Amino acid sequence: MAAAQEADGAGSAVVAAGGGSSGQVTSNGSIGRDTPAETQPQNPPPQPAPNAWQVIKGVLFRIFIIWAISSWFRRGPSPQDQSGPGGAPRVASRNLFPKDTLMNLHVYISENEHFTDFNATSALFWEQHDLVYGDWTSGENSDGCYEHFAELDIPQSVQQNGSIYIHVYFTKSGFHPDPRQKALYRRLATVHMSRMINKYKRRRFQKTKNLLTGETEADPEMIKRAEDYGPVEVISHWHPNITINIVDDHTPWVKGSVPPPLDQYVKFDAVSGDYYPIIYFNDYWNLQKDYYPINESLASLPLRVSFCPLSLWRWQLYAAQSTKSPWNFLGDELYEQSDEEQDSVKVALLETSPYLLALTIIVSIVHSVFEFLAFKNDIQFWNSRQSLEGLSVRSVFFGVFQSFVVLLYILDNETNFVVQVSVFIGVLIDLWKITKVMDVRLDREHRVAGIFPCPTFKDKSTYIESSTKVYDDMAFRYLSWILFPLLGCYAVYSLLYLEHKGWYSWVLSMLYGFLLTFGFITMTPQLFINYKLKSVAHLPWRMLTYKALNTFIDDLFAFVIKMPVMYRIGCLRDDVVFFIYLYQRWIYRVDPTRVNEFGMSGEDVSASASRAQVPTAAGALTPASSTAVTEEDASTVPKATPGASTASQPQEAPPKPAEDKKKD
Repeated sequence: MAAAQEADGAGSAVVAAGGGSSGQVTSNGSIGRDTPAETQPQNPPPQPAPNAWQVIKGVLFRIFIIWAISSWFRRGPSPQDQSGPGGAPRVASRNLFPKDTLMNLHVYISENEHFTDFNATSALFWEQHDLVYGDWTSGENSDGCYEHFAELDIPQSVQQNGSIYIHVYFTKSGFHPDPRQKALYRRLATVHMSRMINKYKRRRFQKTKNLLTGETEADPEMIKRAEDYGPVEVISHWHPNITINIVDDHTPWVKGSVPPPLDQYVKFDAVSGDYYPIIYFNDYWNLQKDYYPINESLASLPLRVSFCPLSLWRWQLYAAQSTKSPWNFLGDELYEQSDEEQDSVKVALLETSPYLLALTIIVSIVHSVFEFLAFKNDIQFWNSRQSLEGLSVRSVFFGVFQSFVVLLYILDNETNFVVQVSVFIGVLIDLWKITKVMDVRLDREHRVAGIFPCPTFKDKSTYIESSTKVYDDMAFRYLSWILFPLLGCYAVYSLLYLEHKGWYSWVLSMLYGFLLTFGFITMTPQLFINYKLKSVAHLPWRMLTYKALNTFIDDLFAFVIKMPVMYRIGCLRDDVVFFIYLYQRWIYRVDPTRVNEFGMSGEDVSASASRAQVPTAAGALTPASSTAVTEEDASTVPKATPGASTASQPQEAPPKPAEDKKKD
């Protein structure tokens, strides 16, 4: 939504028109033409436009670079040597539980991470005998699944934010998981896995109040807990469902060559070299909204444990989803998804039609490609731009102000680290644009605090000498008549009816909310300049087109998926501004009668082009010019100086001397 707004508001929207012309495109958007050798060196030949396959190859190459960087961040330890003693290759291992093995399931619940109390009957939660490894047809629903439900008594330590663990043992039929029972225990006949079944979640409390009255609508109990435990409290939460999966897999894995993230789950026996059956605790479909806190008010905890076989490819999907992000090297506190973000993906997978889900994925990929192309063209446009005629420089500065407000706002609200980095990079790009629209110098004679050189800003000559600066100042003067009253009204509303942490937070939230609500107004100065110049040839239309396509995709999602009303309004207003740009492009077409800065019009070029062939001294016909002049670039062809000789015009003979005339 805000993508088009940021680009257009900064005056950075779109590639110069006329990309289909045959001449060379110069830095200011005009079409270069051959000039006489006496006045200007010959232009280099134009570069051929990239075809579709080149564009696809470029995009695929960038995707590969991103994949390589992310793979480097998440790569694990180096693989072990696959050669055995004496340099011989390691032999492929096998599953210690062959297919159709009879086995027993033992589930224990304990407060201890390492379980040893097998004789305690209170610790035994579930025991299921004569399960068949790889059986997909038994059970109540003929799907190989079994389940058990019971109420757990809550120990006092768990009520006081303690941990509780589930310990799962699979043994071959006739064996017991207790190592102390020597006659019934076999190491190669027992596989064990345990994990903590409660989940610790951070609950953040922001102490806000009305800055005028000092009142707040927050719960008094929450305020007291915030005073006792601080603004961030770690609370144990409970979900009543968990699934135990045993993977039906007999792949001959080789120790040291199991690909990640599967290597975290495949456990090899140190003596035999074979691997144990893979046990996976599956809580992927447990929605975050269904977790509830554990406290003294709860007398018991409901728990439903399900057992199901799992295929290898489905287990690979779950393992990939549960793998930590490559950004987790920054720490869990810096990179964490909100509960709503995690639930939204799962709900979409559960409730959305497969066809609509496939369409959503395809559209999302297209959206990302357009976003990348818009970013690339924006950088290319400002990097190669030499003339600022027709571009709003003040909008660039206002875009920097917007980016700074957004950055300070997300820092004040403790947004995750990745978002902070992305916004900070956007601020750096906006600051770089200032160096392209103004002459920035460091004044070393006048220093800030006596240490740092003072930067000085000066308008570029192409901006001052044209009428763009006058129209830009006029547009922002008219804009201030609307913007400042709206800002004052919104500030009063925010102060009277909203709660804030302090005056600093009020200023940031007020500016941020105002920019979201009325930020599209800052896109109008460029429209005003286009209106005054009666031209849109100076705009980067390609980049604006990518931004507009992304906005249309946002419209589709905004009205199909449940979203806030303000977001939908924001998408609609961006569409309106873009259609105004399209209307201006339609009404401000190329005028062949307009005289350019060389005093030449399109009609003059057309007239000269009609004399395409002239006779030479030998009677042959020589083309006057091999370059076809189109209507779009006719206004940029310099007018030939009267009386100047060219290679394409016949030379008149010099007058004869008087003596020669007498001889004749």
